[in-house]
Amino acid sequence: MAAGTAARKAAPVLEAPPQQEQLSHTKLSAEDTWNLQQERMYKMHRGHDSMHVEMILIFLCVLVIAQIVLVQWRQRHGRSYNLVTLLQMWVVPLYFTIKLYWWRFLSMWGMFSVITSYILFRATRKPLSGRTPRLVYKWFLLIYKLSYAFGVVGYLAIMFTMCGFNLFFKIKARDSMDFGIVSLFYGLYYGVMGRDFAEICSDYMASTIGFYSVSRLPTRSLSDNICAVCGQKIIVELDEEGLIENTYQLSCNHVWERTHFLYGQILDWLRYLVAWQPVVIGIVQGIIYSLGLE
Repeated sequence: MAAGTAARKAAPVLEAPPQQEQLSHTKLSAEDTWNLQQERMYKMHRGHDSMHVEMILIFLCVLVIAQIVLVQWRQRHGRSYNLVTLLQMWVVPLYFTIKLYWWRFLSMWGMFSVITSYILFRATRKPLSGRTPRLVYKWFLLIYKLSYAFGVVGYLAIMFTMCGFNLFFKIKARDSMDFGIVSLFYGLYYGVMGRDFAEICSDYMASTIGFYSVSRLPTRSLSDNICAVCGQKIIVELDEEGLIENTYQLSCNHVWERTHFLYGQILDWLRYLVAWQPVVIGIVQGIIYSLGLE
């Protein structure tokens, strides 16, 4: 009887605290949870100021050295640099999207990869089909226009949110800012990928047709009224507005779509951020781990 009475008295004491703690955590909002995590992180790293300074210096040194190495690599061996960078641009986002369950980006990435792989396959065939150059041009021109539009929409959404215009449409600042950032990233990312793949396809096609050769002089040339992309006669004049395509004349009298210089610089910056910044951060983490820093 005494043992049974003691067990009944002890039972409520063992179960109550975990239940109360679990309920208190479930009632916290997302912002309160984030603040709690930041407070725990601050307590964990309290008193590590000198160690944090060493970590910042290591990061800055690796960042400067990596920038010098990449610039020299690009100047001396531009072709290999572009290929490796393009491969990383293609693979690195795939890892993060699968890890973080970003299925929307993964679906768009998969659709872009399938169509671009087919275009690249057509552009590298020998002999080259007469319809392939125009197909390549139309696809990458579409990618350029869509990415440019996404970039502009994303930038405007971010600016409108910072100015408070989202309140007029009763849209939360977090939702409008997320929309702007995602749209801007989509535009810049697929703009980089489209431009790099377009350069690869154009080099292959020019070499196959005979307009370009690495080891010898070109075997063919074009007259002024023939398109360098599809090899057909130019229908739309330079000063006319085309229904689907416009005609642009370069200094060599060849036709292609011209990209804005500032937009090209932004794409180069994003290429470094997506392709090489994870590598730099990985090297820094390896050095910090080997030195025993926290």
